[in-house]
Amino acid sequence: MGAVVGAGAEPVRGARAAVAVLAACVLAAYVLTGCTSGPSLEKRSAITAPPGDSRQLSIGSAGFTESELLAQMYAALLGHAGYRTDILTVGNRELYEPALENGQIDVVPEYAATLADWLNAKDHGPKAAPVASPDLDTTMAALRKLTAPRGLTALPPGRAVDQNAFAVSASYAAKHHLTTLSDLGRAKLPVRLAAGDECVQRPFCAPGLRKTYGINITAVDPKGVGTTPAKQAVQNGRDQMVLTTSTDATLAQFGLVLLTDDKKLQNADNIIPVVNRARAGSARAAAALNRLNTVLTTADLARLNEQVDSWRRLPADVAHHYLVSKGLLPKKSGS
Repeated sequence: MGAVVGAGAEPVRGARAAVAVLAACVLAAYVLTGCTSGPSLEKRSAITAPPGDSRQLSIGSAGFTESELLAQMYAALLGHAGYRTDILTVGNRELYEPALENGQIDVVPEYAATLADWLNAKDHGPKAAPVASPDLDTTMAALRKLTAPRGLTALPPGRAVDQNAFAVSASYAAKHHLTTLSDLGRAKLPVRLAAGDECVQRPFCAPGLRKTYGINITAVDPKGVGTTPAKQAVQNGRDQMVLTTSTDATLAQFGLVLLTDDKKLQNADNIIPVVNRARAGSARAAAALNRLNTVLTTADLARLNEQVDSWRRLPADVAHHYLVSKGLLPKKSGS
């Protein structure tokens, strides 16, 4: 995965996941192993539990902060509902999606639009027309058609969304009265965009900004997606805008603010649990996981990411504290 890859707009989480995988796993061998927590996938026994509701569930993590946080929250909620759980960090969709299909992993936190287009490309080739869209209902309908034949169920999407987003300096926004990308288009300002070099041609990046919003993108400064150098370039005025993600928790540190994607250029990448239907497809498991959907917001997720990435807190601790604070888990006695 990588930012603005293929037909869809894949957020920077893909780049973070790739780094985690390369650092922790030997992917060239294409062996399914748990890289940081839990047992090796290749050593797990054959699936013998009756369909629908296994007592022991494995939650997959893609190996970057946000995925680990979500996996920890899923494990805690399922544990509170009476399941025994473990977390397997695999890190790469090419690895964990087949493992989810065959029951080596039972639950994975995913992104609706990204997964829909990835599965569609897997079925029909990399040049297949995208099936995801900015409309969440359309995206979920397409996703469910793609997951069902695989023995998977895409549970209802939550409120939190992690998708490509564009930020400018707070002073620049105030000076030009900018709160949305439409505002920037109407201002007719020359904009140098800090992003990955692929942004030049990807439809959800520079071409989309020009076509959808009329933004005058004069150049793409290839500093990467949401990287520190990219943000610093906007902070110091070398560039006017940076491509990042909607759950980026570090923007305030650089004096940056997001501009709202008011015309919905980006696809609906709401966070969803995807489960192996035979092992985790029960109403009980779904109810446990769905409790998070009504609570977790994009802003919440950004703050949780910050606690791990900037404050160096453990994902398990951050996840548990959040669930307790929202009343989804009971407080420990004496706390």
